[in-house]
Amino acid sequence: MCHSRSADSYPTSVPAQEQPAPSRKITVQLPEIRLPGIDGTVHRLADWKGRPLLVNFWATWCEPCRREMPLLKSLRREHAADRLEIVGIAVDYPEDVQKYAHAQGIDYPILIGDQGGLSAANAFGVDTVLPFSVFADRQGRVVTLKVGELHQDEAELILERVRELDAGKLSLELAREQISEGIRRLRPAPGTG
Repeated sequence: MCHSRSADSYPTSVPAQEQPAPSRKITVQLPEIRLPGIDGTVHRLADWKGRPLLVNFWATWCEPCRREMPLLKSLRREHAADRLEIVGIAVDYPEDVQKYAHAQGIDYPILIGDQGGLSAANAFGVDTVLPFSVFADRQGRVVTLKVGELHQDEAELILERVRELDAGKLSLELAREQISEGIRRLRPAPGTG
């Protein structure tokens, strides 16, 4: 997996020692992204306004992307009461995505963008790295980014903070701090834990 470059000031779920040099500012609000779904209908991320979102960038040829798909499907089911929506953005060829999504029984919305997917990734201020996931609250604020394969413990930690943020129990700043600290505890730097 290649790592993206992100702004120092933006909290990501990637431990500091894995973060490359900053390149551009990562967006605070979900950007206006318009991409076709598997059925050809154009969707916007704003179509899911009022719901917490996990936007996952992936490709059919990406092994870590394929490994995390069962987790994404289960997160959608397990967090249905919170109205969590998973939206996959495939940076791949439409025919390949359609075949793969059907064969794997992916039950969450998939948007397709070969070059459009690259532009969508760039709209988040991230150089294209697959997989990466964006977590947003019900207001469409980007809470955190997870570069690389998403794991169950990380997802649950982040989604719990998003739930608390949406319930008014945490500020956005405090939610981001708790996520960063929690991820560090889950994935200590090599040689330190």
